[in-house]
Parts: sequence; C-alpha cells; structure tokens
Amino acid sequence: MDISVVVGALLGLVALVLCYLVVRRLRLLRSGGVHVALRTRMDEPGKGWHLGVGRYHGDEFAWFRVLSLRAGPDRVIRRTGVEIADRRDPDSAEAYTMPAGARVIRFRHRKAGAQPDVEIAMGPDALTGFLSWLESAPPGRLPWAS
Repeated sequence: MDISVVVGALLGLVALVLCYLVVRRLRLLRSGGVHVALRTRMDEPGKGWHLGVGRYHGDEFAWFRVLSLRAGPDRVIRRTGVEIADRRDPDSAEAYTMPAGARVIRFRHRKAGAQPDVEIAMGPDALTGFLSWLESAPPGRLPWAS
C-alpha cells in the first residue's frame, strides 16, 4: 500500500473529527449554552483549565468540554449538592484560558468526600445567570437559602 494513501486517509479522519467537534460546539451554544472554563485540579495555580459549554437542565448544570468526543456532559454540577466557597478574579497566568471578563467561582460539595472542589470561570452575563439559577431552587431545597 502506498504511504500517500495512508497519510490521506489519516488526514481525512482528522478533518472529520474536527468537523464533528465544531458542529457539536455550535449545536450546544445554539441550544442555550454558555461559554464556561472549568478545572478540578487545584494543586497547580493557574493550570488545569479546560474550555467548554455549559447548559442548564432543571437542577443540573451540564458542562461539555470543547475538545471531547464524549456524547454526554463531561461534568454535572447539581444545584442541591454544592455551595460557593470562594469568588475571585483570574490570575494573569490563567486569564488567557477563560472567557473575556471572567470571574472564577470555587464550589465545595456539602457531602464530605463526595467530589473534589470545582472552579468555573464565566463572563459577567453568564455568571449572573448561573448565580440566579443556583439560588432559584424551590424553598427548602437549599439549606442556606431557607
């Protein structure tokens, strides 16, 4: 078999995967998604951020990583299981990996050992919507809001 055929097939496959990722991202954004950067590893300051698209679905905020072949969400944040532990501006080293004008929110899960802390970064408009969604649970569902 000629090497040019193999290289051509590989390039075609790469182009197909890239097209799939672009179509997936556009579909998520058009169906009510917002730009969100997320990280779960807090051991190295400024590192570990991944860009993605977040969507609200009832009591869940589903986050889809931009460069992922997974059909479902890569991370799900449940409104009833988290509390805001910290808010901050991004460090200069991490600002390039986030949406423009982003603020960083760190979540802590109320159940000890449930999941590691998560940080998300959103632009001002998306953050306002996210905080409204987080605090808009029916009475009795959020212990700190009752």
